[in-house]
Amino acid sequence: MQKIRNEELGRPTPEEFAGQEKLPLAVVLDNVRSANNVGAFFRTGDAFGIGRLVLCGISATPPLRDIHKSALGAELTVAWEYVKDSAEAVARLREEGYCVLAVEQVWGAVSLEKLDLEAFGGSGKFALVFGNEVEGVRQEVVDLCHGAVEIPQVGTKHSLNVAVSGGVVLWEFFRRLR
Repeated sequence: MQKIRNEELGRPTPEEFAGQEKLPLAVVLDNVRSANNVGAFFRTGDAFGIGRLVLCGISATPPLRDIHKSALGAELTVAWEYVKDSAEAVARLREEGYCVLAVEQVWGAVSLEKLDLEAFGGSGKFALVFGNEVEGVRQEVVDLCHGAVEIPQVGTKHSLNVAVSGGVVLWEFFRRLR
């Protein structure tokens, strides 16, 4: 086996990427404190072609060196906006017809592999809310969501890094919505 060089991957240019159809998927970061985690969401969002990233509260915004370090330039290709309050961002997404799901361990959360996207129906547009590295998604924001999804885990730890969670959940939505 021979490794493939970057220039052989056939990736679109930023201009071509901008013109491509995106997934009907928005990601909301509720007070994600690490700029490196924010950057990782940009990079993962670029990889899976999300529609937009909504940065809220204390979440860092571009341009910022630590975002760029993990985003590797994806902060220039993924559409993003800053909304001071996550609850306001979620309310706005609901008004736009998105089915909003908290990625959080709450009573009634559906395990990711059992999530029935059609059960949430509607427009087929989804928004996923990821929370702070310590506190998770604020309860006020969870209360505004249509439901919650959690990643099944079997180990002794009951959480994953928020950016890792983003990769797992966004892959599953990419797989299903594409």
